[in-house]
Amino acid sequence: MTEMVFGATPVRVGDPILPRWWRTVDKWSLGCVVALFALGLLLGLAASVPLAERNNLPSFYYVTRQAVFGGAALAVMLVISMLSPQMVRRLGVLLFAGAFLAVLALPVIGTDFGKGATRWLSLGFASVQPSEFLKPGFIALCAWFMASSQAVGGPPGRLYSFFVAAVVIGLLAMQPDFGQASLVLFAWLVMFFVAGAPVVLISGTIGLAGLGGMFAYANSEHFARRINGFLSAEVDPRTQIGYATNAIQEGGFFGVGVGEGTVKWSLPDAHTDFIIAVAAEEFGFVMVMAIIALYGAIVVRSLLRLVGERDPFARIAGVGLACAFGVQALINMGVAVRLLPAKGMTLPFVSYGGSSVIASGITLGVLLALTRSRPQSVLSDVLGRAGR
Repeated sequence: MTEMVFGATPVRVGDPILPRWWRTVDKWSLGCVVALFALGLLLGLAASVPLAERNNLPSFYYVTRQAVFGGAALAVMLVISMLSPQMVRRLGVLLFAGAFLAVLALPVIGTDFGKGATRWLSLGFASVQPSEFLKPGFIALCAWFMASSQAVGGPPGRLYSFFVAAVVIGLLAMQPDFGQASLVLFAWLVMFFVAGAPVVLISGTIGLAGLGGMFAYANSEHFARRINGFLSAEVDPRTQIGYATNAIQEGGFFGVGVGEGTVKWSLPDAHTDFIIAVAAEEFGFVMVMAIIALYGAIVVRSLLRLVGERDPFARIAGVGLACAFGVQALINMGVAVRLLPAKGMTLPFVSYGGSSVIASGITLGVLLALTRSRPQSVLSDVLGRAGR
């Protein structure tokens, strides 16, 4: 009767892992992720061909690579989604440790690929952006700290998480990568709130972040240039923002037609940071709204499934991952329509990039693992067992 009323999915001892996983995983979110990946390949066919021709590569070189990266990301996501919260926590700590060491090494062995920010490790055959993998590991580690502080006699986990966040944000800002630093700060604030932190402390942290932004504006030419460009009343039509804005306007409601767009020939980052401009021009407002709906569905469904979660770690980490995933998509699209300053942030599962896609697969795998139906995580079930 409890299962009929509260929707808890029973997990029978001795069940094979795949049937148990299929019964407990959020199938709607899983379907939305697959749909985003499929749309990413479709948009990659439109956006990456000009780049391949400019680089004297086969026409579908980048699409093929994206399919390989995406396949690996989906496989990683499915494997991680089968893990328990305890295993997810351990994986997150290990991921954070590895990514953190890689970020520390960037000033020595990193490269900027001519983009003015040292964010990548070049492996010769490919490049890795450690900050993409740092985010899910950071969220898992800080959620563990915050959850441990709620135990009787537990350590000051929220204070530990604050120090970790300060160090990570400082390292990202030094690259400089203020977009990822802002996203890490946002995720930490959301988790801090869910963990029961007073609003006064959260407000104080936001104030410190504002002071940090003012300091960066006064001392970083890279940061100041992007803020000034965003605040400028006029948009240079020869910049990426100018091309993207024009493409979105040209697309209208239904777009100019598949393959008929022109912005992909002008935008260097049409296949990565500004892929939503290609979608808007060729497929119109309808396609953009479909993409937004898919991201919204993943975030909303994840948050709704976490409402009844009794495990503090699963609840805090799940909320942090869901919000970070959704806000990253929001930032990418906000930059394209000039609602936000340029950030250099990809659209998860849609933009081209091995690090971005695989890191998104890890993020969604952890989120799916934490939002799986577990009878013991529902308050009514806990009370029911206690009364037996």
